Formats: sequence, C-alpha cells, structure tokens
Amino acid sequence: MQQTLLTSLLVSGSSVVTVESLILELWGTTPPSKVENALQAQISRLRRNLARIEPGRTASRVVTSVSGYRLGIEPLGCDAHLFVHTVDKVRSRLEAGTPGRDPQDDIRELRQAIGQWRGPIFGGLAGGPLCQTAAVGYLESRNTALALLYELEICSGGFARVLPELTTLHLQYPNHEQFCTLLMRALYRTGRQIDALNVYRKFRHNLVDNLGIEPSPALQRIERAILTHDPLLQANRPAAVLV
Repeated sequence: MQQTLLTSLLVSGSSVVTVESLILELWGTTPPSKVENALQAQISRLRRNLARIEPGRTASRVVTSVSGYRLGIEPLGCDAHLFVHTVDKVRSRLEAGTPGRDPQDDIRELRQAIGQWRGPIFGGLAGGPLCQTAAVGYLESRNTALALLYELEICSGGFARVLPELTTLHLQYPNHEQFCTLLMRALYRTGRQIDALNVYRKFRHNLVDNLGIEPSPALQRIERAILTHDPLLQANRPAAVLV
C-alpha cells in the first residue's frame, strides 16, 4: 500500500492528487470504514519513511493541499519523467530536422534513456487507475524511443548491427506494425530482400487470421518498395518516416 501511494504521487508529478483519487487507488471500490483516517495514517507513514531516506531534509516531500496531496519533487527528479522528456526532446529535434546535429548523439541519448528500464514498470506493482494509466503511457514512450533509436540506426548505416535487436523486438511485439516495418527495412538494406518480404507475409497472415484486418497502407507501401527496389528505401532521412 505504501508503494502504491508513493507511485500514485510520483506519476502525478507536481499535480495535486485528490483524496478521492488516492482512496480509489489504494482500496478500489471497497474502502474500509473511516477511510479518510486510514488514508491520513498511510500519508503519515509515507512521510516517516521518506524522512528516514533523507534525514537532512527539513520539510516533508509530501505536501498537503485543500483537496489532496502532492509530492514535492523537481520536474525531472524522477527517472520516468526524465525518460519521457528525453524521448520527446529527441523526437522534436528529428521532426524539426535540426541541421548539423550528429545522429550518433541522439542514438547515445536514446540508448542511455532506454537503459533506465531495469525491470517491469513500478516493479510489477498493479496499482489503481492512476498507476495503470501511467504505466500505459510509459510503455508507449518506451516503444516510441525504440522506434526512434532503430530509425536512426538504420539511417546511419547501423542496420546490420541492430538486426538482432530488431528481430527480438518483433518477436516480442508481433502485432506492432512500426517494429515490423523497421525490421523489414533493416533486412532489405543488408541485402536480404526475401527475408524482408517473408517478415511482411507472416505479419499480414497473423493480422488477417487473428484480427481479420489487412496491414496499413503505409506498411503495404513498404512491401511494394522492397519488391521494386525503390531508391527511397536507402534514404537517410529519419524525420520523413516518423509519421
């Protein structure tokens, strides 16, 4: 319960989390009697736990407001917030086409950010609506970071180097179209046209059989480009394929 409480405050950044939201997060739809007293007890316990971690800090990080509580922490003082900030910053630079920037700098920055993932989100803690929503958002940011990273690697000539990573990623997310696209392009650029087309056909077969849908027009265009050896597949312009 202490982990859930701390996580709920962390994912909310500097925003106040209402008493009602914290009650739902901690006890769901079956709160105990005198639930507000129980919440205050959990808050007091969290304050004591945090004080033991930071004995030199004079004021508690858990700040009380009229409607609830917030955690006094710098905007980028949490590794998850720093991760999302880094991914958004790199993506914005690529979309803006920042001139003169070495793509290897972005690659290093993304790899460093992705390296912050050391296990399941929140250590496997399920939590309530706040934690669950945040977990979905963090996973989306991670997938964006991976797509940006491999886009940059492919366009920088590192397609052979990242093939094992992309192959593993595609197996982990067999219905993720962008990862399929990246794997197809990396295979094509290493001279493995047939393997790239086989990846597409297996992906399409899986979609049609399991979901009853066809791949997107964008992925179908990649297949046609591979079939016709379209020169655009050799383009080193990552921002052009992020959409």
